[in-house]
Amino acid sequence: MSVDRKPVIAVIGAGKCSKKLRDMAAAVGKYVAEHDGVIVCGGLGGIMEGAAKGAKEAGGVTVGILPTDNKGDANEFIDFVIPTGFGEARNIMVIRAADAVIAFPGKYGTLTEMAFALHAGKPVISVNAWRLGDEIIHVEDPTEAARLAMKHARGEK
Repeated sequence: MSVDRKPVIAVIGAGKCSKKLRDMAAAVGKYVAEHDGVIVCGGLGGIMEGAAKGAKEAGGVTVGILPTDNKGDANEFIDFVIPTGFGEARNIMVIRAADAVIAFPGKYGTLTEMAFALHAGKPVISVNAWRLGDEIIHVEDPTEAARLAMKHARGEK
């Protein structure tokens, strides 16, 4: 028996960012939710909060895998809070939970998540994030990033 599950899209990037980047992440969250996908992220602020907010405003589902062991640290747009107490080690959990990854600009945490995704063979779509090689799809438009992530998550060519 085959189980039909919703595509899970990880959105990664800086915990503190400009309003423009947060709005771009919100556009990703909105698109994913409108196309029956789920957002998974680190559950905190910045890019993570933007993506979760966009998804919630479109009636979507959000999962936050926190670095701390305190559920209260999650942003207000997270439906399912998973406190780990693992610090940065939770980054691999975010990636492993996803079918595809959308990376926004960030620091070394974002870089590790991108590397984990590449190592796991998961598609990575970069919206002006780290440039690591030919395996990463580089775009500038967040809606295009979301469209590509959903396409890859569903196994479409």
